[in-house]
Amino acid sequence: MNLSRRLAELLVQEKIISSAQLKEALEAQREKNEKLGTVLIAKGFITEERILQFLSAQCDISYITLSGMPEIAPEVIALVPETIARQHTLLPFNKTNNAITIAVADPLNVLILDDLKMMTGCDVKAALASETEILAALDKYYKPASSQDALDDILKQSQTSEEAADGVEHVEEKKEEENSLSVEKSAEDAPVIKMVNLILANAIKAKASDIHIEPYQKELRIRYRIDGVLHEQPSPPKKFHAAICARLKIMSNLDISERRLPQDGRLKVRVADKQIDMRVSVLPCAPGEKIVMRIADTAGLSVQMSRLGFEPEALAVFNRCMKAPYGINLITGPTGSGKSTTLYSALSVLNTPEHNIMTVEDPVEVQLHGINQVQVHAAIGLTFAAGLRSFLRQDPDVIMVGEIRDLETAQIAINAALTGHLVFSTLHTNDAPGSITRLNMMGVEPFLSSSSILMVVAQRLVRGICLKCKESYDVEVDWLLKLGVPQNLLQARNGKVSLHKGKGCENCAGTGYRGRQGLYEVLEVTDTVRQMILDKATAKEIKDQGRKQGMLTLRECAIRKLLGGVTTAEEMIRVTASDIEG
Repeated sequence: MNLSRRLAELLVQEKIISSAQLKEALEAQREKNEKLGTVLIAKGFITEERILQFLSAQCDISYITLSGMPEIAPEVIALVPETIARQHTLLPFNKTNNAITIAVADPLNVLILDDLKMMTGCDVKAALASETEILAALDKYYKPASSQDALDDILKQSQTSEEAADGVEHVEEKKEEENSLSVEKSAEDAPVIKMVNLILANAIKAKASDIHIEPYQKELRIRYRIDGVLHEQPSPPKKFHAAICARLKIMSNLDISERRLPQDGRLKVRVADKQIDMRVSVLPCAPGEKIVMRIADTAGLSVQMSRLGFEPEALAVFNRCMKAPYGINLITGPTGSGKSTTLYSALSVLNTPEHNIMTVEDPVEVQLHGINQVQVHAAIGLTFAAGLRSFLRQDPDVIMVGEIRDLETAQIAINAALTGHLVFSTLHTNDAPGSITRLNMMGVEPFLSSSSILMVVAQRLVRGICLKCKESYDVEVDWLLKLGVPQNLLQARNGKVSLHKGKGCENCAGTGYRGRQGLYEVLEVTDTVRQMILDKATAKEIKDQGRKQGMLTLRECAIRKLLGGVTTAEEMIRVTASDIEG
């Protein structure tokens, strides 16, 4: 039984125990590493009931006996996850309107009451009860079979065999400290482990890029991001949220007792002899912790350039600039647009024994053999700029900077390019010409950017039509013309053009889409463009010049994919809505 030293001293002041008894109990507590209240009771200095009566009076909290209480309703028990109930030795036993009453063994643990209020959305009142009675009630009301029932239900909904979960193996890494055993026990309950493995296995099977685990007032929602779009999945009951979170935290070497601050970690699993890395982000939200896992597909991040979706003329420019002896190649686009895949694929082409390739990334998404990769750690001063400075003393041939975020990083990258190094990096802009003006806004002098940049690539990803259920249909020519499709590209019959879509099948989970293709707007910085940069031309003027020299805009690339039967009109509109004038 938990009892602070201050409260124990009050017991002495009230002459309930003697100072000699307290001293003896404190010495025994240090030797046995037990709770002070437990030691006092074990030595016969005081009874548990007497301590509870004392705590009730001191903390102004009611004292109840659970043994004679009526059966607690299942919906009341379901308000508090078993993991939390056991970790904090508490039990919900009554709900009236929007208030729940919790039996607690430690009346001083007020923080958990705040957490429960935030988690349940109800007012929370505490009542003091015997630790022994609470533990007995926990065993009675939280039955181990329930987690197995939940697992069976998910298996039934997802139509996935139990072997899929068994085929996921957690690759353990050495821990610096042991985690809390009480939470770890529930998190390592066999059905919970299988439940988490099933969530991971289904995501990998579906080729998802992200897994979202989101708690709400009365339910737990699991979604997979597949081909750039989130899809809901069969989910376990809300009561298993805490156990699932604890299991994923254990796998990621995170602090399972920390639920008020965001945490980031990594985990590794092995599926069918293939090791897969996942980045884990835990964020405290109003109903509980939300977890998002980014699945790093090593195979998908390093593919042949010809398979990425480049149009032939754009690929020719990319290959020419990629193999230049020095200069900067910039890749731009929003998060999730495939920039990492493009960069890793380019580096894989250059990864030969003759090249010393160095990267500074945040984070290192995939470890590539033959390439020296550095993880940014801003807390200790290892920023992109600091990593770049060190690289210049490491005799590099090729340098990749995960992102140019500030003027300092931009200046060092430009200096590296001007001193004989080939540099790759990314920026967050809407199109290729916008990257030039973005650098100017950062404070980079036009004469520096004009003399160092070789090309700028803006990119997006569109979902590809599922080949198993692909079918054709006709649309009016006028409709396509309104979307900006040039008349000369249309092969019309009787005023109509044949397009394609997926009708939905088992292969694409009924979506009509399977896989993604890249759209690439490749701006080569020719002598004309260099002069325009020096003259501080606008992004629109640079874009117009790029089109004159053969650059395809993102919308024009999407139109080619549409007319070629690669994607749908809906995808073209969704992904390139901001590039309509192209």
